[in-house]
This record gives sequence, structure tokens and C-alpha cells, in this order.
Amino acid sequence: MDDVNTQDVDGDDIVVVKKRRKGIYVLPNLFTLAALFGGFYAIVMAINGRFDLAAVGVFCAMVLDSLDGRVARMTNTQSAFGEQMDSLSDMVSFGAAPALIAYVWALKGLGRWGWIAAFVYCACAALRLARFNVNTAVVDKRYFQGLPSPAAAALVAGFIWVMTDLEFEGRQWAWPMFALSLYAGLTMVTNVPFYSFKDIQMKRSVPFVVIVMIAIGIAVINIDPPIVMFGLFVCYGLSGYALYFWRKTKGIPTSVISTSTDEPEERGLHK
Repeated sequence: MDDVNTQDVDGDDIVVVKKRRKGIYVLPNLFTLAALFGGFYAIVMAINGRFDLAAVGVFCAMVLDSLDGRVARMTNTQSAFGEQMDSLSDMVSFGAAPALIAYVWALKGLGRWGWIAAFVYCACAALRLARFNVNTAVVDKRYFQGLPSPAAAALVAGFIWVMTDLEFEGRQWAWPMFALSLYAGLTMVTNVPFYSFKDIQMKRSVPFVVIVMIAIGIAVINIDPPIVMFGLFVCYGLSGYALYFWRKTKGIPTSVISTSTDEPEERGLHK
């Protein structure tokens, strides 16, 4: 609220309203900064030749990025500043970081083709985030328009994590890395619909079996995190095309542009 002061001037009371200076909400931006650090950490680890830790940094940034918006809504601390901060953080963690890690790990050996692939991925991430920002109000919130940038980063970083865990050198997988970088980058800027999971309500009660399945899922991931995580994101990275062609064959509109006038709940988030 604004501060109200009363001043006496020549016997008349004059009300002076002082507007309180706008501040920045700490909690959601703390998660955003942590996600940004994950991307920065990934770049530093790649430069130091620790590609396994670089991949882990990208995945940690992805987890933290998925929390900042939810924390903001739960604590009613959404802000325009937070939206812009989140977008810039995503560009570093899911655009620049995966491109640089892939280039240092394998693409550097391909010469100009290597840095072209890295740049295409990075540029597509920027285009995807910019398009998301301007299309937030018109896209059906149940789907993403193109592959979301964290999932694209998980494809690139996950592949590097798996190969590093299996003790393969990057130069042996330069062309597969080239193809995967182009696939992930170009899929981000397509109109292919990817399920967003945004219609899942965390506050609703669920059957007991759902909790059991979540526990089993966590156990399966812990069997071999690199392979399981990469496998999950490969399936998700292909699911959009499967959904696109299924809707095409059924005669269902493939566009995710919503005809509803309701404002989507997830403004400014790039998940």
C-alpha cells in the first residue's frame, strides 16, 4: 500500500500520498538465479573437460526452472521482472550452454560444420523463447508450440551424459551430435504440438496408485540416470511428431493456437 502523510499548511490539512517504491520478489527470482547458475556451471565444466558434470548442470537448471513459476504462483509473487529474468536465464541454460557443451565435446572436430550446428541450435532456442513470449496469450496451454527449450537442452546434454558415462570420446560421435543438435534446434521452432502437462493440478487428490507409480519411476531413474533420463526425453522429443501425424490422420486441427479468450495460466514460463 501507499504511505499517507498529513501536512498542516496555513491551518488546512493537506494529504500527501507517497508511492512506495517497487521492489523485486526474492523467492521466485532466487530459483531463477539458481537455474542460471546451473547453465553457467555447465559451461565452465565443459571448458574444464568435465562433460558429465556439464550435463548434470543443465538438468539441474531444468529442475530449478520448472519450480520458479510454480513458486511464484503459490506465493502470489508473479511479476513482469520475473518473467523477463526467467526468459534470459532460459536462453543461457537451455540455449547457449547446450550449444557450447556440444561444440566443445564433439562438434569442434567438424570444423565449420560443427559451429554451424551449434549456432543453429542456439539461434533456434532464442527464436523459440521469443515466439513463446509473444504467443503466450493465444496458444492452447495444454500444448507447447514446438519442442520446449528445456527438453531440447535435455536431448543434447543427455546424449553427452550417456556417451561420457560409457567412456566414449566426443570425436567418435561428432556426426550423431551434429544431427541431434539440428533436430533439437529445428524442432523448437516448428509448429508441432508437444504436450505441456500444464493441465495436471498438483493440488488435487489422486489415487494411491499414482503415488506408487511415482515411487517406481524414481527407482527406475536411479538404476542408470543418464540412460533413463535421455531415453525419456528422446520419447518426449518424438511424441510431438507422433501427435501431429495422429491428429492429421484423424482430421483434427494440428494448430495449437487456442480459440479461447481465457488467459493462459503460465505467462512468461518456458517449460
